[in-house]
Amino acid sequence: MSEIRKTLLHSGWLAARSTEVNEDGKQLTTTNPPSLGSQSKWMEAVVPGTVLGTLLKNKAIPDPFCGLHNETIIDIADSGRDYYTFWFFTKFQCKRLLNQYVHLNFRAINYSAEVYVNGHKTDLPKGMFRRHSLDVTDILHPENDNLVAVIVHPPDHPGTIPPQGGQGGDHEIGKDVAAQYVEGWDWICPIRDRNTGIWDEVSISVTGPVRIIDPHLVSTFFDNYKRVYLHVTTELENKSTWKADCSVTIQITTELENGVCLVEILHTENVMIPARGKTQHTFKPLFLYKPELWWPNGMGKQSLYDVVITVVVKEFGESDSWMQPFGFRKVESVIDSVTGGRLFKINGEPIFIRGGNWILSDGLLRLSKERYRTDIKFHADMNMNMIRCWGGGLAERPEFYHYCDIYGLLVWQEFWITGDVDGRGVPVSNPNGPLDHDLFLLCARDTVRLLRNHPSLALWVGGNEQVPPKDINEALKQDLRLHPYFETPSLPDWDADPSVYLDGARVYVQGSMWDGFADGKGNFTDGPYEIQYPEDFFKDTFYKFGFNPEVGSVGMPVADTIRATMPREGWEIPLFKKGGDGFVEEVPNRMWEYHKYIPYSKPGKAQLVNNIQYRALLEGWSSRMWTKYTGVLVWKNQNPWTGLRGQFYDHLLDQTASFYGCRSAAEPVHVQLNLASNFIEVVNTTSKKLSDVEIEASVWDLDGDCPYSNVFNRVSAPPKKVVKVSEFTYAKSENAKPVYFLLLKLYHVSDKKVISRNFYWLHLPGKDYTLLEPYRKKQIPLKITCDSVLVGPKFELEITVHNTSRANALQEEGLLHKLFSRCGVVAGDSIRGLKVVVGSDPGVAFFLRFSVHNVEAEQQDTRILPVHYSDNYFSLVPGESMSFKISFAAPTGMKKSPRVVLRGWNYPDGFTVFG
Repeated sequence: MSEIRKTLLHSGWLAARSTEVNEDGKQLTTTNPPSLGSQSKWMEAVVPGTVLGTLLKNKAIPDPFCGLHNETIIDIADSGRDYYTFWFFTKFQCKRLLNQYVHLNFRAINYSAEVYVNGHKTDLPKGMFRRHSLDVTDILHPENDNLVAVIVHPPDHPGTIPPQGGQGGDHEIGKDVAAQYVEGWDWICPIRDRNTGIWDEVSISVTGPVRIIDPHLVSTFFDNYKRVYLHVTTELENKSTWKADCSVTIQITTELENGVCLVEILHTENVMIPARGKTQHTFKPLFLYKPELWWPNGMGKQSLYDVVITVVVKEFGESDSWMQPFGFRKVESVIDSVTGGRLFKINGEPIFIRGGNWILSDGLLRLSKERYRTDIKFHADMNMNMIRCWGGGLAERPEFYHYCDIYGLLVWQEFWITGDVDGRGVPVSNPNGPLDHDLFLLCARDTVRLLRNHPSLALWVGGNEQVPPKDINEALKQDLRLHPYFETPSLPDWDADPSVYLDGARVYVQGSMWDGFADGKGNFTDGPYEIQYPEDFFKDTFYKFGFNPEVGSVGMPVADTIRATMPREGWEIPLFKKGGDGFVEEVPNRMWEYHKYIPYSKPGKAQLVNNIQYRALLEGWSSRMWTKYTGVLVWKNQNPWTGLRGQFYDHLLDQTASFYGCRSAAEPVHVQLNLASNFIEVVNTTSKKLSDVEIEASVWDLDGDCPYSNVFNRVSAPPKKVVKVSEFTYAKSENAKPVYFLLLKLYHVSDKKVISRNFYWLHLPGKDYTLLEPYRKKQIPLKITCDSVLVGPKFELEITVHNTSRANALQEEGLLHKLFSRCGVVAGDSIRGLKVVVGSDPGVAFFLRFSVHNVEAEQQDTRILPVHYSDNYFSLVPGESMSFKISFAAPTGMKKSPRVVLRGWNYPDGFTVFG
């Protein structure tokens, strides 16, 4: 049996600026290999990564994400391309048996390179989004080190940065097939090396004489999803000089529990492959009965099967194997006849899209499985069901898609076209896209082959606010045409097996504002992007079209992040200048301006505004589910650098209050107040009818009194419907308070289990909502209990917070007894700690927030990040308690217990609740 393996080459790399290296590639990989030393020009390299990432690792540049440091780093427009042309060097050992073959694989390089292995040169052609595989079998040193040197050249057209900045700088980067955000945008400053580097996976693979290349998996369904057929086509390459007699086996397994797997299918077919030849082999369709289906987040389980393909060559043995987790699901997408918006169906069920736009994880391409896991879990935690990979960023990596598969996030993947860089802007950009159209199509096709087996991938889109040039667009339409089954499933005859198509199973849409998105015709009908009156999101006049691909708001990070990413002179909040017309203008400091701050008017309340804005945005869209809208994508989910706008969590992975506003508004079943009509509504996005439920509505004033309470009985919500329950009339009452809080709870009548809880801070029209400011002085008593479990380095905490003000009086009166009696407190032997916060004021404990800290940290920012909270930025009415789950990994080497701090509107200094 031959040994088949893939070994990652992600450590031990060195790097040096090409102009400082006297040796050529042949010398570096034969007689003069580099080494580190006090006089050496070589440094430890970051691979995968970029030149800037390597320079930062070696402290050769300041952190470009901190303060104004990016301004001090020389831009490629000023230095010339040679300055960021770098050599990368490593060595590896690899033994092989007779008739084994070795390939050196680069999953992506930006932008072109020459590779030397043991003195032998190979040119890697241009293009940021293409794979390279080099057969190095005949030049290996099986018993000694193999030396690899790669000289990487930046994009051909890195462009210059106009003094005023702008979207994509001077747009020259659009002439290359590369990420376009690197010349700067209104949410990021320029990346000085334009992401030059070996930025994705590098590996060595060893196979027998026949290797497997890019299998394609497609599922088709019949009998209402009871029968499924798996269609598989794969390319097989025979590297040997003799005809290969092969048996190719496909195995489909599913994990039952505790690592025990069930083999669903084991099937083998024989294939003959000519010497030095390639064969495209299509298996006969493989049948499963009643498979576990893959569903998006909020619709069901994300069931995945392992598909393993193995090729065995006669008189050699196992030659190669390939494995892919695969989800059986069908995605359909059409233009809805009612709303005019694009409608998505998964496994026959319509799904109301509530998601967001994604650029990339990190502006220096410091990509990792751990970061991707956190990124995607955060999106699932927000109850999102789609991520749009914006055209100015990346064709995202398989690891990104892997976690979208696991957490149920549908992905809209765009190619590398953006309107600002491909046809408009100042200066006006080249409308014909990249100079090399063939290269663009080569990269596009290779990207499709890389990603097409992921169930999370929902559609391909030609570009952002623009369509590709006509010849590229027509080629993509042809390449990505649907197989007849996915256009008309009832057709009895197919022209070919679905798996022989490049994709064939998901739609291609030519641009982000075409064919069911925005007005469908490419006019600028996405947005707006700034702060809005919350009630406007609910009005018919706010947005006219059925699916908005980009609508945004503010998204300020927390103060701790600003302090961690700026020196002290950047901590000052904006100044306020009142004009003659009464308009108050915010004047941010230089660092805030550089980091793209967007005005709030009252920055001291940034997180409160974040929460209200994004919740109202998503609730407003949900209120018109199917009657006006089919979906909405927020601009944008996160920031690939330390920007001050447009994010649910910041670059350091701390969630903003908008994260939890989104989490609440996008839950599968949600009770809400329509801020325009004042009707209480229930949004049911699931496929199950909601019955035998009630809604409790209670109003709490700033004195801690409850002047209004009501229970709405016998509520029923059909599947995938919005139900208007009743008008909320308190604001019309004679003695309504100018500022008040509203608590809504939807719960099962049978067991009082809460399905949805929603809390609002409201004010009467024209009244002074700033009355909340002196409310900070209220001292509300709290009781906090904490239970903790430590599993390896991971902490799992359950913390219960109880607002004890007026609790006894309320229970004696029997007022809203149901509201509080079903909220349990952690009790018995599981209690780890008890904390009582002394206070004598009755009232709502308003806008509380947990954070986790390392007490041993020497730096100013002691936060442990990331942390996953079941909820945060919450408020408790008198007598109410809530339990929260908090999980995080302790920093390496931390000896003392972490500290969990609770802060709030009434507790600005905070207090420790654990640790």
